[in-house]
Amino acid sequence: MTDEPVKGPASYFPSIEEKYGRPITEWQAIVREHLPAKHMALVAMLKDKHGMGHGHAHAVVAHTLAEKG
Repeated sequence: MTDEPVKGPASYFPSIEEKYGRPITEWQAIVREHLPAKHMALVAMLKDKHGMGHGHAHAVVAHTLAEKG
C-alpha cells in the first residue's frame, strides 16, 4: 500500500458515496447499464435521473469507462 493521496476521478468517491447514499460500485453498475452511450450522455443521465452534480457524475463516468479500457 502507498500513503499517497488518491488522485483523479477516484478522489471524489468518498464525497459521492456520502452525498448520494450509494457505494461507487452501484453508481458504476448504473453507468454500465446504459452503455454503449457516450460519455456526456452518461453524465447527463446521472444528473437528470439521479440528481448528481456535474463534477461527481463526470468522475463516476470517467472512472467507469477507463476500467473498461
